[in-house]
Amino acid sequence: MKRLLALVLLLFPWRIRRRLLIALLRYKIHPTATIGLSWICPDRLEMGPGARIGSLTVCKGLALLSMGEQSRLGNLNWITGFPIASTKFFGDEHDRRPELVICEHASVTNRHLIDCTNSVRIGRFTTFAGFRSQILTHSIDLYRCRQSSKPVSIGDYCFVGTGCVVLGGSRLPDYSVLGAGSVLNKSFGETHQLYAGVPARAVKALTHDMGYFHRNVGFVD
Repeated sequence: MKRLLALVLLLFPWRIRRRLLIALLRYKIHPTATIGLSWICPDRLEMGPGARIGSLTVCKGLALLSMGEQSRLGNLNWITGFPIASTKFFGDEHDRRPELVICEHASVTNRHLIDCTNSVRIGRFTTFAGFRSQILTHSIDLYRCRQSSKPVSIGDYCFVGTGCVVLGGSRLPDYSVLGAGSVLNKSFGETHQLYAGVPARAVKALTHDMGYFHRNVGFVD
């Protein structure tokens, strides 16, 4: 029912649609936040000041989509989750959270695929850049022969290049770069590094004085 209602509300101008989303679906949308012509229907939606979702993006099956101040979710993104209420799959993962958290001034650009079967966090002032990158939080556990999921964390002030694959259980540390076409499949802890390759590994130290790491505005001219 909620998905159908969110689809019907696309017919309304944004100012009216915003009021209806708040009144009917109990979403929390700041007056300066905007959503384009996109089908957005998580259980809970929280959009801070200046947060923006582009057009032709789909977001469904999530318990929560949270967008911080001045965060961006671009066009033609496909974002899906797996409801907590289902017991057929992931029933033994009691701490699983199907959510996408995009922190303040962070940006997810266009044409990405994000699987939020488990939690995905995009840190402050981070750019999930280019297009055709994937975040996959679930897979098949071959030993147990069943579906399993693990969260993904992209740190603060990170840059993720085009065409990357980020797998469940992986973590990109703060102030780091994931090179184009890389596969991130583990949790790293060392900041100020360029991680690249298949699978990704630390290949180059990055200096602390890079301008990108000291921005107070998320958007890069």
